[in-house]
Amino acid sequence: MAASKRSHWEDLRKESRRLETEIDLKLVSFSKLGSTYSHRDDSVDGPVRTGHVFDTMTLEIEQLISKLRGVNDALNEYVSTVSSTSPSGSLYHTLQRHNEILQDYNKEFTRTKANIVAQRQREELLGQSRRDYKVSSGLNRRTELYLKENEQIRGSERLADEAISIAMSTKENLSHQRNVFAGVTNKVSSITSRFPLINSVVQKINIRKRRDSFILGGVVAVCIVILLIFVLR
Repeated sequence: MAASKRSHWEDLRKESRRLETEIDLKLVSFSKLGSTYSHRDDSVDGPVRTGHVFDTMTLEIEQLISKLRGVNDALNEYVSTVSSTSPSGSLYHTLQRHNEILQDYNKEFTRTKANIVAQRQREELLGQSRRDYKVSSGLNRRTELYLKENEQIRGSERLADEAISIAMSTKENLSHQRNVFAGVTNKVSSITSRFPLINSVVQKINIRKRRDSFILGGVVAVCIVILLIFVLR
């Protein structure tokens, strides 16, 4: 009977140590999880993925602590049963040690969980601020491009107005020159009718005048074409 009880005690202790080792490893990984919130990306599924891992690990550790508490309760019950017949200081010491380990793990888990939750909330707020800033920056960038494009359009309109103004001024000058030439022609015709001897000279002058008019007209036309090409380019 005593051997059976002793075997039961050893089985409980093995299970307790196994759970303590597993909890210890889980707590190490759990504490490292907090660093992922300060180094995570700002992608859409980044916070969701990290939050899912946090929830999963929290549930696993809580279940392991609950199992360890149950094993320690069984150890406590065994010591209470044995102490009524043959009290042993080593059993009390072992039980106390397992209970202290459980308390330490529970405190560490609670503290780490609270730190991660606080850091998680802070990083989510910062992430939202960064995303809002990116959206605002994008809108400002598009507005700047629109304003720049509008300024370019206004510049093109100003160049077109200047080209039209130059063309109108050139037209007025040509009309004035045509009137001057017409007056000169009339005067020369009058003189020619009075002095037939200089008719040949007048004809040469008229030929040169027409040639100069063609040249001047060609130069003006070329200038207008060049201006229009520059404006519409």
